[in-house]
Amino acid sequence: MKTIVVTGGSGKAGRAVVADLLAHGYDVLNVDIAAPAQPAGRFTRADLTDVGSAYEVLRGADAVVHLAAIPAPGLATDEVTFRTNITSTYNVFRAATALGLQRVVWASSETTLGLPFDQPPAYAPVDEDHPLRPESSYALSKVAGEELARQFARWSDIPFVSLRFSNIMEPHDYANFPGFQADVTLRKWNLWSYVDARDVAQSCRLGLTVPISGADHFIIAAADTVMERPNADLLAEVFPGVALRKPVHPHETLLSIAKARGILGYHPQYTWRAL
Repeated sequence: MKTIVVTGGSGKAGRAVVADLLAHGYDVLNVDIAAPAQPAGRFTRADLTDVGSAYEVLRGADAVVHLAAIPAPGLATDEVTFRTNITSTYNVFRAATALGLQRVVWASSETTLGLPFDQPPAYAPVDEDHPLRPESSYALSKVAGEELARQFARWSDIPFVSLRFSNIMEPHDYANFPGFQADVTLRKWNLWSYVDARDVAQSCRLGLTVPISGADHFIIAAADTVMERPNADLLAEVFPGVALRKPVHPHETLLSIAKARGILGYHPQYTWRAL
């Protein structure tokens, strides 16, 4: 597997994924509606809500890392967010299977799990067995995308790897973390979690080669929380009725990455505490 198309390669996650794949010897084509600020690898401008464009950019590729999307709730109307995300995802999955690509890795989201947790999580740490509770059209587009992945994998026998990314940070974003400390509710919306863009890139690269069949999904987060206060204090103050299913270290992520560690071999390398 040599030639990888990265859709959305000009965005926050995409930039890191393109750089990481290039560093590991892959031939990378970035497909985005916007040109990258700093060119890396090859680039093609395309709108993947057009199915013909999806076929054109994927022809000749070995695999695709599909990151292109409206990346969060509230950036567009609910209808536009859902339509854009689900149409582009369908088109990429359809083209990938029709063209016989070897693997599809794509960006799902932590939001599938109930964020912003106005209704407390069923338990902590939240893992892949947690009920799906999409609370926005964005989250619903990701839940629907995961079902598309299951069905396209069943039809094609091509493995699909769905990565439920936490809130993606670049190194310069860590300057904001001290501002989270005084009010524990500021980041309760995703159980005080985050993930470094460089670890997002690691997970995508691992997803390209992990020996799996069918479709599977993985939470991808940093190993720790954004908070200096320990988890016991955070949960007691904000989610006092939420049961812990297993002991956790004082600053261990409450979006469990145990499955990603065990199956993908994912081991986050970056933390805001090291800066």
